Amino acid sequence: MAITKTIRNGDVEIHSFAEGEGPVILCVHGWPELSYSWRHQIAHFAARGYRVVAMDVRGYGSSSKPDAISSYTMRALASDVVAVARAWSEAPVILFGHDWGAPIVYNTALLHPDTIRAVAGLSVVYAPPAEFSLLDVAAQLYAGRFFYQLYFQAEGVVEAEVGADYRGALRRIYYSLSGDAPLDDWIRERPETESLLQDKVDPDPFPAWMSEADLDVYVKAFEAGGFRGPINRYRAQRLDVAELEAVRGQTLKQPSCFIGGERDAIRHFIPGVEDLYAAPGAYLDDFRGTTIIPKAGHWVQQEAPGAVNAALEAFLATL
Repeated sequence: MAITKTIRNGDVEIHSFAEGEGPVILCVHGWPELSYSWRHQIAHFAARGYRVVAMDVRGYGSSSKPDAISSYTMRALASDVVAVARAWSEAPVILFGHDWGAPIVYNTALLHPDTIRAVAGLSVVYAPPAEFSLLDVAAQLYAGRFFYQLYFQAEGVVEAEVGADYRGALRRIYYSLSGDAPLDDWIRERPETESLLQDKVDPDPFPAWMSEADLDVYVKAFEAGGFRGPINRYRAQRLDVAELEAVRGQTLKQPSCFIGGERDAIRHFIPGVEDLYAAPGAYLDDFRGTTIIPKAGHWVQQEAPGAVNAALEAFLATL
């Protein structure tokens, strides 16, 4: 039976729940997802002697949704993870992070090393904080072309587009980034004047890895909470440059692993990123290995839960 806790961190409240008993694994989701995204991992590892905690990142689900962009810096999000970790465990915890959740758990381990025992990153590899943001690089590389993170910078625009039909929008987003879509559909070349969902396919039927009941969970959450909080994380990236200056260039010390989908478009966002995927342990001092899941796309722990759980189980066995 799940146990629920709402943890206060400053002026925000973070919703979390746990199943199982034992050492704590804390799962951190990405965009545009929820704690529910970890349903397959929660059941699997709770049955294997762990207490598995999943949280709604601020801006999502049942957690607080502050309006200010500055509330979504990496340092702020990492402080939420630490607050949740300490509320559930007196001992250092293991972190699983996917999509934005991966940089969040990496930076939590960097900023709060005594609280974090080990880190598994899914879909996004670790790169040390730098003196520039991805937005600065993308503005040059995607000049005259559409790039979703640049499109997100104008406040209210993507919120209105997605909010007009959350179900249709989420179906298109989830499909475009999945292993079922044409390779790199999410980043295919198109004019910068297009919108996020323009020409994106709404598949019928949707791939079997997400049921209508699963989709209902996401749709209801975003209809209730809106899209500003999730998008504000993208807008806060330039603020991270100054806030993370003290840990700029640092490697990660904790035991770590990387799991990704073979068909994940993130591998090809920026020239040079594919090199990181070829050697994801380049900036990890205690790297325990890589698992690339054949045919899987970005939503790897939902698209291929069996393979991901096996990879995570192998990682945990090394600790």
